[in-house]
Amino acid sequence: MTDYELKYQGYLNLVNCKIEEFCNGLKCRPKILTDSLKYSLLNGGKRIRPVLMLAAGELFNLKCENLINYALAIELIHTYSLIHDDLPCMDDDDFRRKKPSNHKVYGEANAVLAGDGLLNTAYSILLSECFNGGNNVSAAKFLCDCAGIYGMIAGQSADILYENTDSNDESALEYIYENKTSKLISAALIVPCILAGGKYYAEFMQLGSALGYLFQLTDDILDVEGNFESLGKSIGKDEKQLKFTSVKLFGLDMCKFKADLICDKCNKLLDCLDLEVEFLREFINRVKTRIN
Repeated sequence: MTDYELKYQGYLNLVNCKIEEFCNGLKCRPKILTDSLKYSLLNGGKRIRPVLMLAAGELFNLKCENLINYALAIELIHTYSLIHDDLPCMDDDDFRRKKPSNHKVYGEANAVLAGDGLLNTAYSILLSECFNGGNNVSAAKFLCDCAGIYGMIAGQSADILYENTDSNDESALEYIYENKTSKLISAALIVPCILAGGKYYAEFMQLGSALGYLFQLTDDILDVEGNFESLGKSIGKDEKQLKFTSVKLFGLDMCKFKADLICDKCNKLLDCLDLEVEFLREFINRVKTRIN
């Protein structure tokens, strides 16, 4: 393992331990609710957002115990969004991480409730952090806003709105990607920044926005060039469902060129920070070259 991989694994272990602790404490009634929550939460995944949050926290010398509940909350929010995205009324995908989607195992109604439950529980965790005072209220509110009607939900709504259209409105695509993807990735960087007093807030906002766009660009590319074995979900769905994507708007080759440009932008933003950013630099470069 490289130094980067060892460090990533260290963050991942902390996150997975917290998620397992959370799942072990679930005692919902009826039991099918507990089962459906655990099914999606424990179904693997790279935990990109909580890992990024812990890495950013280390840059600001924050203690893990002051961040781990935020890391749990952001993963609960992300997992809820995946459950809902897979539903027939949304992206209609039967697989997630090589396993049947939540609604294929527990039914559509229970999948909706599992997603709702994860979102509500994430907010409850964040409210509990507010009792610790200091900058926790601002940090919790920021994360909630990134997930809400002026963030991820708005992006998903716009994504649906532009399905089956012949739009070539680049600003609309940027709006979708900024809200659907970038907002929650930005939260992973900004929450530690807020807790540490707000230093480099503007730079981290720009970095989160660019990194989210890069992540969505590579997602669009992988939907064309990827495979089920690597991605663990259906491929070619964007074109079949007439999704408004960067590939549809710019073409595959231009998307790859844009990914290079945005990756360079992210690295230049890191150059402006008087912090130990090598892990983040490698993180960004691996987002650009990812295969899953």
